[in-house]
Amino acid sequence: MTEITSQHVYIEGIDPSADPLTRYHACKAMARGYAESKKSEKTRLSHARAFCAVIVKAFWGVLCEQNSATLRIKPISLSLPSLAVDAHRLADDIGRLVAGFPVEDAGYLIGSIYTVMLPSSLRSKMGAYYTPPPLVARLLDQIESAGFDLARGTAIDPACGGGAFLAPLALRMVAHDGGASPEWTLRRLGKRLKGLEIDRFAAWMTTVLLEAAVLPLCVAAKRRMPDLVTVGDALRPRDHGRFDLVIGNPPYGRISLEESMRKHYERSLYGHANLYGLFTDLALRLVKPAGIVAYLTPTSFLGGQYFKALRQLLTLETTPFAVDFVADRDGVFDDVLQETLLTTYIKNASAVPTTVSMLVPQGLNAATIERVGAVHVNKDGNPWLLPRSSNDAVFLNAIAQMPTRLVDIGYVVITGQLVWNRHKNQLRNVAEAESLPLIWAESVTLGGFSFSADRRNHVPYINVETNQPHLVTRHETILVQRTTSKEQNRRLMAAILPQTFLDQFGGVVIENHLNMVHSPLGAASKVSLEALAMLLNSEAADRAFRCISGSVAVSAYELNALPLPSVQQFAEIERSIQSGATKAMIERQIATFYGIS
Repeated sequence: MTEITSQHVYIEGIDPSADPLTRYHACKAMARGYAESKKSEKTRLSHARAFCAVIVKAFWGVLCEQNSATLRIKPISLSLPSLAVDAHRLADDIGRLVAGFPVEDAGYLIGSIYTVMLPSSLRSKMGAYYTPPPLVARLLDQIESAGFDLARGTAIDPACGGGAFLAPLALRMVAHDGGASPEWTLRRLGKRLKGLEIDRFAAWMTTVLLEAAVLPLCVAAKRRMPDLVTVGDALRPRDHGRFDLVIGNPPYGRISLEESMRKHYERSLYGHANLYGLFTDLALRLVKPAGIVAYLTPTSFLGGQYFKALRQLLTLETTPFAVDFVADRDGVFDDVLQETLLTTYIKNASAVPTTVSMLVPQGLNAATIERVGAVHVNKDGNPWLLPRSSNDAVFLNAIAQMPTRLVDIGYVVITGQLVWNRHKNQLRNVAEAESLPLIWAESVTLGGFSFSADRRNHVPYINVETNQPHLVTRHETILVQRTTSKEQNRRLMAAILPQTFLDQFGGVVIENHLNMVHSPLGAASKVSLEALAMLLNSEAADRAFRCISGSVAVSAYELNALPLPSVQQFAEIERSIQSGATKAMIERQIATFYGIS
């Protein structure tokens, strides 16, 4: 763990006896409060930039003092407002506080303050979240293991805001300079590193913080670090060259593409476009043959249908070398609920299995790493089955031999037909003549189906109009909750919507936070609803689903990809149900079908 040897910086309103990291978090909260006091988004953005510019300048000044340097900070080509005296003092204090942390952490510490000060709509649009140092360090370790040459290799970060990757990478390159002169090493860094950034202010921060990281080298070489960051939209087709390494934490979030852009990235698109999917496609265009792509991304691409083409492209053009799940997402990124992972690919065709590990951040500068296992990912675009624990590695080898899916036993999955907020005028608290029960996700529990509408904005009935027969369900089906998180005891929660309930009311309307698993009308299924519901609610099926899913969504696509027992094994489950076997006995039976002893 890197020691924080901070000079003591007194900051008004913050306990002076607290440790530097605690004081930093208190400062960040104050900075956020200052930004939120600005009424308009435009004003908030300009003041966030002005505030962080003062932080960067104060940080730069302390580092120059420490290195006996008289270098002027590189100018920023933006017009920024003046800050109130107290805000300016706070920003200056934060800059001097950050200077006491390891220099490679500055991009994260300052960048995180910048992003929490941004208007939420802009932050969401940009998908901007800065990368904690333990995750950066781990990804740099992985690229070394994958064969990146720190003494000679070239690298680009196509979304480099704050320099969270470029600065630590530059320091590792300097450490592998082989005793070359400072002037030669600095000159080589200028030719080996490149950054792209759409946010002009974030690009300026990267330029300054990258030079700050190698400031002792600049002093020894009596030269400035050349500007390595190009301002612009990295996704726009342009020749940026080819590199031995493409690394970074690309932005994420859905994006609407104009026709020319969709055409350019069509090979990796399936339906909606997501920023980090586009940046992954871009990385494959930027990296040299046998080069390395190393990204931090949400886990949703592992199983989501919209990433089917991207998964297929990745396995067609690269060998997935390593995947690290970030075990504790709470607190890793400000205001982010998505599960994240580190991925490392080598641009070649190889049968080498993917090494899967679990990473748990331990404060600002440390993490524990647990190797989970090694697996081969499929190359057909289907969800990647990846273990989340060492026991899962053996488990996955077993379920890889299970070819049966829902379609093979005569079932399909559709989403509940009603988007409730599009039909507000039809919702009713008390049943009327034309009302039908409205089935919400809260009606589905592991204990079975129980009609309920107790949660906020939920009402028990809806009036169905004569031109809306498509909203009505009249036949028995299995309902599965569509949104669950990895922290819940069960990701899969299923219950049979019984025919008796449907007949009592003449049908129901099912809200779209539920999946419906049923046999198409007129088609014969090979497995009973009771046996399938028992299977979906089993611990073994839940464990298999967790190895598929990369988000809180329980999608129809992922349910259709769930490995299932054979028809003959389902028949054994059916006989157990009919003979009155206990749930525990049937759980054990299902576990054996999934290779769990």
